[in-house]
Amino acid sequence: MIILEIYIVTGASKGIGGELYGQLHKTGAVVIGIARSNPGNRENFVELDLATRESREGLMKRVLAPYLETADSFTLINNAGTVEPVGKVGTLSTDTLQQAIELNLTAPIELSNEFISILSNTKAKKQIINISSGAGRNAYEGWGIYCTTKAGLDQFSKVIRLEQDRADHPVGIVSIAPGIIDTGMQETIRSSDISGFPMLEQFINYKEEGKLRSAEATAHLLIEWMEKEDLASTEVLARLN
Repeated sequence: MIILEIYIVTGASKGIGGELYGQLHKTGAVVIGIARSNPGNRENFVELDLATRESREGLMKRVLAPYLETADSFTLINNAGTVEPVGKVGTLSTDTLQQAIELNLTAPIELSNEFISILSNTKAKKQIINISSGAGRNAYEGWGIYCTTKAGLDQFSKVIRLEQDRADHPVGIVSIAPGIIDTGMQETIRSSDISGFPMLEQFINYKEEGKLRSAEATAHLLIEWMEKEDLASTEVLARLN
């Protein structure tokens, strides 16, 4: 019997999202990528800016509709995010911080809300994986917006778990911190000004000392983790070791 698994991966053009798209696709699953661009010209890819509210409207309905009657499982991976703006509060651009809040927090909230609503009556396996960060669980100078949005994502996930515990056909959920990964986000961090981000030298050392895990390895570990965990009962706040 063929099992049809549907994965929706945001931020799928590069980094962890790009690797998740590629590795999940190799398993035979249907993977729908969402990002501002599609440099690999991959199939089942939606090009849009998740930081724009108009682009997000009805997105889950459009991508899920073809599979509602046939799929055995649905997984939404809210991976898209930005570490910018990096800088101390009082020096931040209002436009930049608003874009970060839209992408890091508002977008996954809206997508999760629509995902749960559309699939509320299906008995298929349903799960949401929010890619969080240790920054959501610790405070760092210069990362006021990043820490805040990731903390909000963690708390939002905890609320969904409480609510889904009462649902007839519950959605499993986890907010997982994948660790320090060698991606474009790390390049952005290392190009920051030390006056706005006092931990700059520490992050430069992570790179120079080979302490960054590759996006490929991280995606592989995350997929392995998803396969063995029951997201309806595992800890809501998790860390990828």
